[in-house]
Amino acid sequence: QVQLVESGGGLVQAGGSLRLSCAASGSIVNRVVWGWYRQAPGKQRELVATITSRGGISYVDSVKGRFTISRDNAKKMVDLQMNSLKPEDTAVYYCNANLPANMGNYWGQGTQVTVSS
Repeated sequence: QVQLVESGGGLVQAGGSLRLSCAASGSIVNRVVWGWYRQAPGKQRELVATITSRGGISYVDSVKGRFTISRDNAKKMVDLQMNSLKPEDTAVYYCNANLPANMGNYWGQGTQVTVSS
C-alpha cells in the first residue's frame, strides 16, 4: 500500500512563492509518474504538472514559466515550486502517484494554497 503526504501549502500574497512537497511511503517504484493536481472551489480537479520516470515534464499552460516540478527517487518525493503566484492559483493541491503495470494510482490528502490579491 502506498500513502502520500503533502506539505507546504499556506497563505501567500500575489507574486509570492510556495514550495509543495509530497512524500511517499510504501512500495513506490522509480517508474512512477508523479503528478500535481489542483481543485478550486466549484471547479473540477485539473492537472497542473507531471514528471515521468525519465524526467519528462509537462505543465498546464496557466502555470508554465512559474511552476517547476521535480522528483527525488531516492527519497520517494516530488516537489512543486510555485513562483509568481496569482489569486487564480488558489486551490487545494493534490499529489498523485501513478504506478506502472496497473500497480495502482494513489492520491494525497491535499494541501490548501491561498493567494491573496
